Amino acid sequence: MLAPLQFQERNSVATHKSAKKRARQTLKRTERNRSTRSRVKSAVKSARTALAAGDAGETAAALKTAEGVLRRAASKRAIPKKRASRSVSRLAKSQNRLATS
Repeated sequence: MLAPLQFQERNSVATHKSAKKRARQTLKRTERNRSTRSRVKSAVKSARTALAAGDAGETAAALKTAEGVLRRAASKRAIPKKRASRSVSRLAKSQNRLATS
């Protein structure tokens, strides 16, 4: 059985050598970005779950992890830098609201 990358490569529309190479690169990047974005979603979800639970220690640890994952994804350009900053800001704001209440 063919791996998804090989299967898509065979069904590529590209005809020139450079276009085929770009198609291969796009497939690799897409796969890499998909896994990075999935990691981001999981980290943010665990941070939001910790916020909902109301445990300050668990929330701080989850937020720190989520921030690292978000910033790393932004530096790899899997997500825009401003989106990462906005997400971190909103999570921190929620954590501060939890701490004051």
